[in-house]
Amino acid sequence: MRQYLELVQEILDNGIEKTDRTGTGTISIFGAQKKYDLREGFPLVTTKKVSIKNILKELLWFLRGETNINNGLDCKIWNPWADEKGDLGPIYGHQWVKWEKFTKKNGSYEKSYINQIQNAIDLIKNKPDSRRIIVNSWNVADLDRMALPPCHTFFHFNVMGDRLDLQLYQRSADVAIGVPYNIASYAALLIMVAQECGLTPGVFVHTFGDAHLYLNHLKGIREQLTRKPYRLPELKVAKKPFWDITINDFELFNYEHDNFIKFTIAV
Repeated sequence: MRQYLELVQEILDNGIEKTDRTGTGTISIFGAQKKYDLREGFPLVTTKKVSIKNILKELLWFLRGETNINNGLDCKIWNPWADEKGDLGPIYGHQWVKWEKFTKKNGSYEKSYINQIQNAIDLIKNKPDSRRIIVNSWNVADLDRMALPPCHTFFHFNVMGDRLDLQLYQRSADVAIGVPYNIASYAALLIMVAQECGLTPGVFVHTFGDAHLYLNHLKGIREQLTRKPYRLPELKVAKKPFWDITINDFELFNYEHDNFIKFTIAV
C-alpha cells in the first residue's frame, strides 16, 4: 500500500492548513489520484489494522438500499450521524438502488425507483464499450435530507478487454480514517461486479477533490509513516449471483498488519 502512504506524505509535504465544517482544522491538498491494481493483491492498508468485516458490512448495507443503522448494519460506522431513530436520510444506499423517479401518467405523477447498480451491471454485460457506466450518489434534490452529503460522490466502470476497472471521484476524504475504508470497499465492489460479469477485477482508480488530514490525526499518521507495509492480502468472494452475496461469502487471506492506531472521528 505504498500508494496510500505516498498520499499521506504528499499532504504533509504540500498541504495547506484550512478550517473545516467540524472546527477541527485540516491540512489539505486538492486533485490527487492513486491507482491500485487488484491483480497485485487486495488493497487493504497493512501499516495499521483495518476491520475488513466492518467495511464489508457497510458495503452490503448500502447495496440493500438501507439508510437506518438499526436495519442490519451491525457496526458503528454511521452512529455519530444518525438521529434518535437511527435514520440518516437518503444517503448512499438509497441513491445507489432506490433513486426516486417520477413519471407523469394520466395527469398525475407516479413514483418508481432506479437501481443504478443493476443498470451498471446490465451495461457491462450488454454494452461493455459504453462510457456511461456510472453510479451517482450526489442527488442535489436530496442533499438537505441527508445526515451527511456523499463524500464518495460517483463512480465509473470501464471494460478493458477481459478486465473491469473502476474509478471513484471522492469530493472530500478523511485520509487517516476514511480513505483506507473507501479503498477496500470499492475494491470489494469491483471484485463483486467483475465476478458477476465474467471479467477480471482490474484497476481501482481513486480520484480526490479535497484530501485532508485532520490536525488531531497528525501524531498517529506520522507514526504510521514509520511502518513498513506488508505484502497485500487476497480477498475471495463465493461464486454466487451478485445480489445473493452475504457477509459470510467473503474470505480474506494472508492479511498481515501492524497495530491499530486510534484516530478520533471529526463529526
